Amino acid sequence: MRRSSARLPIVFIMITVTLDAMGIGLILPVMPDLIAEVRGVSISDAALWGGILSAAYAVMQFGFSPTIGSLSDRFGRRPILLVSMAVMAADYVVMSVAGTIWILLAGRIVAGIAAATHATALAFMADITEPGKRAQNFGLISAGFGIGFILGPLLGGLLGGLDPRAPFVAAAILAAMNFAFGWFVLPESLPKDRRRPFDIRRANPAGGLMQIGALPGVRPLLVVMLAYQISNFVYPAIWAYYTQEAFGWDARMVGLSLAAYGVSIAVVQAGLIRPILRTLGEGRAVFWGLVFNTVCLVVYGLITEGWMVWLMVPISAMGAVVAPAMQGVMSRAAGADQQGELQGVLASISALSMILSPLMMTQAFFWATREGGPVWLPGAPFLLSAVLMATAFAVYTTTWRRGAQTATTPAE
Repeated sequence: MRRSSARLPIVFIMITVTLDAMGIGLILPVMPDLIAEVRGVSISDAALWGGILSAAYAVMQFGFSPTIGSLSDRFGRRPILLVSMAVMAADYVVMSVAGTIWILLAGRIVAGIAAATHATALAFMADITEPGKRAQNFGLISAGFGIGFILGPLLGGLLGGLDPRAPFVAAAILAAMNFAFGWFVLPESLPKDRRRPFDIRRANPAGGLMQIGALPGVRPLLVVMLAYQISNFVYPAIWAYYTQEAFGWDARMVGLSLAAYGVSIAVVQAGLIRPILRTLGEGRAVFWGLVFNTVCLVVYGLITEGWMVWLMVPISAMGAVVAPAMQGVMSRAAGADQQGELQGVLASISALSMILSPLMMTQAFFWATREGGPVWLPGAPFLLSAVLMATAFAVYTTTWRRGAQTATTPAE
């Protein structure tokens, strides 16, 4: 296969995870108007339903990521990825014409299930990549996810100005085009002799965690990943409230800063992770990345001037090396027939963090900024995140020093 042709499946995978990520941010700018339209309620009441819709999406991703990952271990990566993309396209069409809140809710539930292909995308990369180079290609997937987080709100905001339903039409068209693209360029990466029967006991968050957690040295790494993900999700969870309260930023400044952060993350994950991993190895990249993230979170929690935020945005993005490096470390501990299951568990941990982190961080922000409170500290959520990140560092360091798993030993 020519090199250019060999790259086309990777392009499809990156587009797929980008669309998955766009599904999270795409609807944020338009949901208040859309819910107000279908429910006939005020924007304040619409916000309550918006929270329910967002939670439903995250809960579905959490619950079904191991299932989708295990199905890909049974039937192969290609059919799972293509079917999910087709379902996503159809779902966006339904949501674009939804006339009731219940159809919107059903649409978000289906979208959450269909977008749970992040695990299968990672498993595909694991199938076609040598073990020592997996973290580098995982970084490409993370870059695609970061691009989706940038494009989603931007596309939703631009098209939402024309019509609240326009972003869903655009998303349906993009998903349908990617399905057609994948139909022609995506090969099957999992040979039939490496597939295994589907077991419902393993294809759920609890069962998957128990099976993967039983691998030597993996259980503490799952704790590290959960603490890291909850901590790192403080940025989208609290950023708008934090910058408005602390620096008086308007919506335009908030949007620009989020876009700048997303671009910085994408640059790091697409261009800088490879040289960092070559220099440090996966183990040391996780070690120093957790230290770096902890320091950055403390700085965000204590800074008092808006210009400092702009200085910190590209610096703090360097901490994005942790996730793909951790995925590389953990993928070495799993067998060839467990890659889909492992990535499904990791995707569930990510989705769980998207449920827990906003609840924790908004509560911290409320208690630290409420009128008549004992202290005014808008950066309190970042300090809470720094504590979680430091906890992840402590657990990882202990596991590393004990040498519980050879995969946790940094590459020299």
